[in-house]
Amino acid sequence: MMLHSALVFCLLLITVSSNLAIAIKKEKRPPQTLSRGWGDDITWVQTYEEGLFHIQKSNKPLMVIHHLEDCQYSQALKKVFAQDKEIQEMAQNNFIMLNLMHETTDKNLSPDGQYVPRIMFVDPSLTVRADLTGRYSNRLYTYEPQDLPVLIANMKKALKLIQSEL
Repeated sequence: MMLHSALVFCLLLITVSSNLAIAIKKEKRPPQTLSRGWGDDITWVQTYEEGLFHIQKSNKPLMVIHHLEDCQYSQALKKVFAQDKEIQEMAQNNFIMLNLMHETTDKNLSPDGQYVPRIMFVDPSLTVRADLTGRYSNRLYTYEPQDLPVLIANMKKALKLIQSEL
């Protein structure tokens, strides 16, 4: 009788633990904190220096997004950026990605001021691409939600420049 009880207990234990394992696997993985809402499937680097290291190693351009959590313009851009499939796919596959809520020491990343949102590209030769600009003459590197086609075009230009110049 004791052996039978032990066997039943073991079977019960196995059933519970395997069901628990299945439940744990089904849980969606928590969003990567480095994405800060810009795209949870994108691999983000933590610092500008880390980004520069990776672009030299991978021969991919770096896309730097300067933004602030309490800025309505940053939030509006983040929302459409995160929902745009083409941008998300290019960002994940063709770029080293960095989003920053603080300025870097590299003054080349703020050629016309330290405003947000501001998106700049750096190529693998460590050149900040000041020639890839948005639509606004007073804030050259800002993009608004309706400017996604301009941003997509600049992402494609950043990729073409690598092939033609390096």
